[in-house]
Amino acid sequence: MSDYLLNASGIGIAFGGLKACDNLTLQIPAGALYGMIGPNGAGKTTAFNLITGVYPSQTGTILVAGKCVDGMKPHQIAAAGLSRTFQNIRLFGEMSVLDNVRVACHCRTRHSLAGTLVRTRRFVGQERAIKARAIELLSVFGLDRLADEQAKNLPYGDQRRLEICRALATEPKVLLLDEPAAGMNPSEKKSLANSIREIRDRFGLAILLIEHDMGLVMEICEKITVLDHGCPIAFGTPKEIQDNPKVCEAYLGEPTPP
Repeated sequence: MSDYLLNASGIGIAFGGLKACDNLTLQIPAGALYGMIGPNGAGKTTAFNLITGVYPSQTGTILVAGKCVDGMKPHQIAAAGLSRTFQNIRLFGEMSVLDNVRVACHCRTRHSLAGTLVRTRRFVGQERAIKARAIELLSVFGLDRLADEQAKNLPYGDQRRLEICRALATEPKVLLLDEPAAGMNPSEKKSLANSIREIRDRFGLAILLIEHDMGLVMEICEKITVLDHGCPIAFGTPKEIQDNPKVCEAYLGEPTPP
């Protein structure tokens, strides 16, 4: 078995003649909190889409907890232990906050049709456990008090937190967060940083996040991958990334010759 919970080796995809992601390798051990950064259009979300099966990778291979997930559908990859949030929030707006999390918990249940219709003791017991689990996850982000609210009525920051709760409900080994701090104010970002650390420690996850807020990335990420035009150009600690001339060039452009 791989030593990494996520081991993506040499993955890539091209749309026509454009290489949106090329020869990307990510190796994330248990308990790690890594980041991925790059200018707009660098291929970060494309990388997430490859890892989660939204796009089939045209090169390389992807292992989740040692299991090859190449060619699997997104729901199969989620069942294998990898879950994600999205850059654009994709909650079930008409459903309650609680039901948004409960529906994700069903990824790990085994109801039969007959048991569901008859409401057997096993079915009732599983549903009771699912509700308790959903409330527990909501409480991590202080959302348990809003359990009966429609998801669409939550403030933007709480919708972001709810989406993370829903991803956690699938019991992932690896959690991918796509710009979780987008649209948050400084106070909300600080609270989010603490919550991300808490869920990593509490649930023993490996976490990879895409984020444009460099302050947040440098504060909480142990290692960072930098993409530019679909290609990885740097990997290292926050200090190494800050001092890397290729990273500065990617963000600021080539220096003007004297």
